[in-house]
Amino acid sequence: MTDTATVPPSTTPRSAAPAPRAGLRHKAVTVALLAPAGLTVGALVLVPLALVVRNSFATSDPYGGIQGGFTLANYHELLDPVYLKVFGYSLGMAALNTLVCLILGYVVAYYLAGRPPQRQGLLLLLIIVPFWTDFLVRTFAWINLLSPGGPVNALTDALGLTDGPTAWIPSQGASFVGLVYAFLPTAIFPVYASLRGVDPSLGEAARDLGCGWWRVHSKVLLPLARPGLLAAALLTFVPTLGVFVIPVLLGGGKHQLVGNLIVTLYTEFRNQPMGAAASVVLLALMIVSLAVFGTAAGRLRRKAS
Repeated sequence: MTDTATVPPSTTPRSAAPAPRAGLRHKAVTVALLAPAGLTVGALVLVPLALVVRNSFATSDPYGGIQGGFTLANYHELLDPVYLKVFGYSLGMAALNTLVCLILGYVVAYYLAGRPPQRQGLLLLLIIVPFWTDFLVRTFAWINLLSPGGPVNALTDALGLTDGPTAWIPSQGASFVGLVYAFLPTAIFPVYASLRGVDPSLGEAARDLGCGWWRVHSKVLLPLARPGLLAAALLTFVPTLGVFVIPVLLGGGKHQLVGNLIVTLYTEFRNQPMGAAASVVLLALMIVSLAVFGTAAGRLRRKAS
């Protein structure tokens, strides 16, 4: 009697779902999740930006509206010395504001980083709280502070710097003070974030080795704080180019920034194509600034690695 060999049942597992189908499902879920944000960005950012760029090449009707067509005359008119002076003044004011904010921001950030941890939070809160108030309200507060007979005028009278009511506004100096006040916190926080991660013993070791105050900061702390300083410069320089409220309220509109020029072209001159061209030029200046700061940041990362 011959034994019949029993063939064991197949233990080969069933093949899973095809990988391409799973990949398509994953892509579909990703697109569905990103679609609301993409549509919002497209509707509120890309479409208006495309309209502004298109209008910058259009011609204007007798009332300053968009008539259509294609011309480079709007950009050619921006080469007028009057407009070039505004762009140059804006770049200079943005650079000066950035420099002052970096110096003051580094000093304040260094002081904050040297305090005990339980006090740092309170000091940071004291810096943030005033900026919970509306921007226009804070700007009008500076008008009251700098007005003739105001607190600043009383202080200068007490110090013997002035005698009687003195008009501090409108002036270019008052406008610059407003710019520094508006952007100083954005310069403090990135530098503070960099200095907070620095070991305090590095400064102590440098002082023990004979370094003075200046060499401790220039040779030890400032190089370590460069990423924060670069971020602070970017967050200060680029927004300053587009400010228009402060020069009007504190400067009286005598010295215009690019933002003031754009508002003037749209509202007073009623030349929408010219205003759109000035907006595109401002956008180009901001992109160039971002590229410069990005290149500098890349070099810092390569040096660090």
